[in-house]
Amino acid sequence: MSRASSLFFPLILAVAAVSGCHAGATTPTKPVAGFVTDMEAFDAFIATKPTPEQFHLAYPDVLLVTPGTMTTREMRQNNSRYFPKMDAEGRIVGGSFM
Repeated sequence: MSRASSLFFPLILAVAAVSGCHAGATTPTKPVAGFVTDMEAFDAFIATKPTPEQFHLAYPDVLLVTPGTMTTREMRQNNSRYFPKMDAEGRIVGGSFM
């Protein structure tokens, strides 16, 4: 039994070390084409507190209107323009479509 545990112990340590490297990483999401239609999935994505870069990767067709971005004020009903609320670290923590 000590032979088996001496073989598996280094393997377990290696797996633990590699999995620890990805502790803060987020899994890449498949980009959503078009505008937001699945609000449940969108809300779940926003709950992960994405950065603006992560938002653009996940929803490339949705205009993210961050503070300082100039935009027109026409009313859109198709969830194509998102005005985020940002935390102190610059992550999206909420917002609304307009």
